[in-house]
Formats: sequence, C-alpha cells, structure tokens
Amino acid sequence: MLFNSFQFLIFLPVVFALYWFVFRTRRWQNLLLVVASYVFYGWWDWRCLGLIALTSLASYFSGVLIERFEGQRGRQKLVSGANIILNLSILCYFKYFNFFADSLAMVLRSAFGYELDWVTSEVVLPVGISFYTFQALSYSIDVYQHKLRPTRDMVEFFAYISFFPQLVAGPIERAKNLLPQFQRQRSFDYCSAVDGLRQMLWGFFKKLVIADNCGVTVNMYWGQYEDLSSLSLLAMAALFHLQVYCDFSGYSDIAIGCGRLFGFNLMRNFNNPFFARNIPEVWRRWHISLMSWFKDYVYIPLGGSRRGKLRKAVNILIVYGLSGLWHGASWTYVCWGLAFGVLLLVYNGLGVNKKYPINTITGSRYYPTLVEFLQMLFTFVVFVIVTVFIRSDSMAQASRFIYGIFTNWTTMGLGPVLGKGDLAMCAALIYCEWLQRDKQHALQIDGWGIFRHAAARYALYITLLLITILFSGQVQTFIYFQF
Repeated sequence: MLFNSFQFLIFLPVVFALYWFVFRTRRWQNLLLVVASYVFYGWWDWRCLGLIALTSLASYFSGVLIERFEGQRGRQKLVSGANIILNLSILCYFKYFNFFADSLAMVLRSAFGYELDWVTSEVVLPVGISFYTFQALSYSIDVYQHKLRPTRDMVEFFAYISFFPQLVAGPIERAKNLLPQFQRQRSFDYCSAVDGLRQMLWGFFKKLVIADNCGVTVNMYWGQYEDLSSLSLLAMAALFHLQVYCDFSGYSDIAIGCGRLFGFNLMRNFNNPFFARNIPEVWRRWHISLMSWFKDYVYIPLGGSRRGKLRKAVNILIVYGLSGLWHGASWTYVCWGLAFGVLLLVYNGLGVNKKYPINTITGSRYYPTLVEFLQMLFTFVVFVIVTVFIRSDSMAQASRFIYGIFTNWTTMGLGPVLGKGDLAMCAALIYCEWLQRDKQHALQIDGWGIFRHAAARYALYITLLLITILFSGQVQTFIYFQF
C-alpha cells in the first residue's frame, strides 16, 4: 500500500480510530499494529508476507536462545551467526542472485568464452526487504553483544519488525530505540499528533509536488543526454538528485509523522544535507539511519580507524561499496558508493574532513557567509555529479553523461537549460528548509513571525494541502521501495 494512494487515506484513519478508541491497552494495540502492518504490506503482494514473518520468527527465537544460553558463548555465537546467515541469505537471493549470476556469467564469457545463461532466476523483489532485514539483524547482534535484553513477547517483536509507517522505506530503526516503545503503555498526545500531521503534510508536499514533478522532467529528457548542453545535463542531474531527496526525505517525514500519531518517536533520517559544507558532512546528514547502521555493524567491527591509516581506508571503501550495493543490485550503484568512499579518503588525506557542528549551520545568522555558501554549492555539485551513476542504465552511459557535463558547450554560449521551472521550485523548497534549519521539519512555525497566530498557520496548511492536491505530478512509487 502506498502512502500516496486512496487506500491509505482510508486505512490510516480506520487504524487510528481502532488504536485509540477500541484497543486501549498496550497488548491489544500492539496486536492491532501487527495486523494492520501485515495488511499494509500484503496489499502490495501477499506472497511476501511469509518472508517478513520468517525473518521475524528467526530473529525473535535467536534472541530467546541467546538468553537461554547465557554463559555459553559458543552456543550464543552459533545461534546469532545462524540467524544472520539466514536473513542475509534471504536478502541476497531475492535482491542479488541475478546480479551475482550475471556478473559471474560476464567474467566467464570474457575470460574463457563460456556462456553461463541458465543460472538467472525470475524472482519478485519484496518491497522494503533491505530495510526490515537490517532492522532484524541489528536486534540479533545487539542481543548477542549484551547491548539489549531480548523480548519474550512475540507480538511486540513482530510489531517492531513490521511497524507499517517505516516498514518499507525506513528509517531503519534500532531495537534499543523502537522496541521499548512497544513495551510501555502509550497515551494520546494531542500536540505531538498535530505536529505529526504537519510533518506528514510537508512530506506529502515534497513527494507529490516536488519529487514527482521533477521525475516527469527527468524521465522526459534523460534518454536524450547525448543531445543536451552541459548546463542542461547538469540541470537534469541536479533535478534527479533533488527528486531522490524529496522522494526519500518526504517518505521519512510521512513515516515519522505517522508514527507520532500512534505515540511513537522514530529517528530522524535527514538533517538538511544540502547545507553540508563538505562530502563527509553530507553523509552525516543523508540517510542517517543507514549510514549509522553500517558504522556500528560493519565499520567498527572491521576495526574502524583503530588499526592504522591503510586499514581505515580499506574499511571506508568496504562500507561505501556495501552501501552502494545495498541501494541497488548493479555495478552502477557499487561505483556510486565507491566514488563517495574515494572522496572521503581524499578529504581525509587533505586534512579537510572537518566535523562541523551538525545542528548549528551558520549559527543564528540569516544568511551563510560567502565561504560557507561556496562550500555548500561545491559540495552539492559534486554530490549531483556522482549521483548520475544511480540513474544511469550502465557504467558507459554514466561516463558519457558526466563527460558531457564538462564538454557539451554549444556554439551559442552556454546552451539552453532545461527544467528551469522545476529548479526554481526546488530552490524555493531549499530556502524554506534553510529558514527552518534548526527545526525537525519546515512546518514547525508556531513562533515565527505572523505564524504566531493560529489563523495564519492554518491558512498556510490549507494552502499547502490545496497545492499538493492540484499540482501533484504523475503518481509514482517511492524511489527507495526498490531498495
């Protein structure tokens, strides 16, 4: 079921009413959320319900057995390892089998002239499998490392894995943050729910008005890249990058806001990435739940930065290569991730990987300084150019597209620029987020100028709602559903 569907407009109020007015105790509310989440997920493809149930069962019992074998570290390691292997095997089969099979076939064809075309498999990629698999793995690993006590309540654990607001596109929650919220009684908080609705409205606006309209323009012109001027190519790359941001951060805003309607606080997934002053800072602000997951469960276990500069460099490349592969089963995604890994190594080597204060972009000043603006602009352009890889069908197309950005200057000056209207719309959105950069979302405006008055605030909300209804682009699924 899509957030931007008619079915969800019916589903959400029904579940909300049952949750607060019929099922008032914690246990019954948890059970309702499990049922609602399975309906929400099964609406897409009911055949995938067995996979999420298997992941939940395996991870739940791994926690129970790890606790039962306390003091027997060998058995605990066996149980945890078996659960990790099972879940990663499911993920790799459904998401990566054909990728690895095609890669093997290509190597055999190139090296030995041997055709291996019988190993591919026709499988349906379950929506959100990467998200809920990583969420389940974090639970099992944390229990094994004694960072979390396992739960004996199967219903609350199933609710943790399948919680519908963040089930199919995150944020990737940690058990130590989300699971305890299922273990305590929730009470309705009017102010939190209202702010959740405002965050959902902002998310829908970003998705339906900005992302979907940008997507129409990008889809229209991307295939004509060989005929476009350098500036138009850069504009298309920027629009795609902005489409991805508004699509995914929009989903995160809807998910976080929806969670607050039910008394849950989900982690922030984006923190104004366009205001980052270097590439390392971007990745502390972009898809925070994923990159922190890789840091805690891959980078640090590999040794992090504790084993010398060479090992640190290798660990960074592994993490960013895996993050690219997580995003998509294609060499273009792997190259995208590795490109950022190399950029981080360059920043480290130059000694300019400065950790700016994450929540105080330019402090309280109304505008950035010229130096800060140029840093942000340069960082944005670099990120845009690298992101060409994940929109391209092949490495060759990505290379030609990026080459064209630097070489396709026309005889008539800089050439035409496509998508100017969409870029202006995106610039307005970024400016709104700049004004609200110290807030959780752009519609937290209670104490700001004229919006101190309720009438002005509700006029803005209604205006945004009407714009979202009237100026939505062609309805598209969320981009990160494929991840």
